[in-house]
Amino acid sequence: MTQAPLVTILDDEPEIRSMLAAALEDSGYRTLGFSRATEFEAALQSITPDLCLLDLSLPDRDGLTLIHRLALEKGARVIIISGRAQVQDKVTGLELGADDYIIKPFDPAEVVARVRARLRQERTAAASSQTAQFAGWTAHFDRFALEDTAGEEVPFSHAEGEVLRLFLERPKRLISRAVMQEVLGGGAGDSFDRAMDVRISRLRTKLREDPKNPRLIKTIYGAGYIFLGDVKWS
Repeated sequence: MTQAPLVTILDDEPEIRSMLAAALEDSGYRTLGFSRATEFEAALQSITPDLCLLDLSLPDRDGLTLIHRLALEKGARVIIISGRAQVQDKVTGLELGADDYIIKPFDPAEVVARVRARLRQERTAAASSQTAQFAGWTAHFDRFALEDTAGEEVPFSHAEGEVLRLFLERPKRLISRAVMQEVLGGGAGDSFDRAMDVRISRLRTKLREDPKNPRLIKTIYGAGYIFLGDVKWS
């Protein structure tokens, strides 16, 4: 029997942890709650969450420092839940690899809906092709890694993988900002645009592209992006 997805809740406010745990468990998810980054990191030695709800203002560390590890090392989805409403905090969180950003106070039903949507994306991706070859690279979406012809691997985050899959599924077609927002989700506006710019820049770096003249991911100013490589899925 398949276990229900595990959602971890890292927040120093016990009322919020209890409220979210109750709402998620009523919807069929397993949950574990933590109040400090140190105890959460210790637990990561023995658990692998499917998704983490992460507060930024923790008593022992800024929650932003955990996002990259969760996204890259553990392969977990990350949704930030925070009282910080500044655009820069949202941008930074998304740039580091978070999948979504919810500002406190919130309705727990909204959080459950966002969790369900992100995990549904995960199941959809898992059910589709997991390997793509292009321009001397192999993208392994099952383990979030790019492999070159010499067998060297470069990891990418969930968030970067979503952008890469979007390009590889639509080669040689213009992908507008509106399409990216529709497919990838998240709030529209400057914070979304800046987060996408950073993720694309990081993908170009990992693909060893010349930033002044990228050969694969081309920017069409005022319109969007085009991925120019030939792609074979398996």
